[in-house]
Amino acid sequence: MTIAKIRTIIVDDEKYGREELHYLLQVFPNIVIVGEAQSGTEAIAKVMELQPDLLFLDIEMPEMNGKEVASIIKQMKQPPYIVFATAYPQFAVDAFQLQAKGYLVKPIDEVQLAETISQVENAFAIKSTQEKTNPAAKLAVDKEDTIHFLDPESILYAYRDEKNTKVQTNVAAYESKFTLKELEHRLAPYAFFRVHRSYLVNTAYISEMNAWFNGAYQLTLTGVSEQIPVSRNYVKPLRKMIEL
Repeated sequence: MTIAKIRTIIVDDEKYGREELHYLLQVFPNIVIVGEAQSGTEAIAKVMELQPDLLFLDIEMPEMNGKEVASIIKQMKQPPYIVFATAYPQFAVDAFQLQAKGYLVKPIDEVQLAETISQVENAFAIKSTQEKTNPAAKLAVDKEDTIHFLDPESILYAYRDEKNTKVQTNVAAYESKFTLKELEHRLAPYAFFRVHRSYLVNTAYISEMNAWFNGAYQLTLTGVSEQIPVSRNYVKPLRKMIEL
């Protein structure tokens, strides 16, 4: 079953731990690392900003441990899946009570990691399938007291405009009742990618990606005069997704 890329954040207070996981995860084509955090408070901020699908989470960290982070994140409207990666095997029961998708003990065994990734991919695929009710489904949007139904392929990009979500096509800009995170999951079976906390882009329309500043880029979409920002954390994952 084909699934969308699983956007992932690695959380570990030790740089070596983050680097090891980053290296081990490179062999899984569906895992796209969009960020890292070295503390519990930074992890929560990153999750709120980047809205990932998966979180690899250390347990023993200063100030706020991984279990506390998981408890807070599980209260979010659409929390990411959580896999604990820790040097302490005694917290496994607590982890699964927090509905973790996996519990890896350092040094991480590559076979166990592969099994965990497989479980996450299966759960993610089922979730994506459930959200896509049928191949003919259309996205309901509003414009001037009229409800329009858009084919996903006709959408160029979606973005946040203050507190509103806007959906842009070649014809017009419409308003959606969904957040960008919700749209991202609903459009997961199609060629959409979150390139910025405020932008979701149909990658089928990408024609150019130009360097901007501080590692960030700007996208040119076919038929769109506006330049779409790409956060530096998303540059490599985006290229990994669209390049042959």
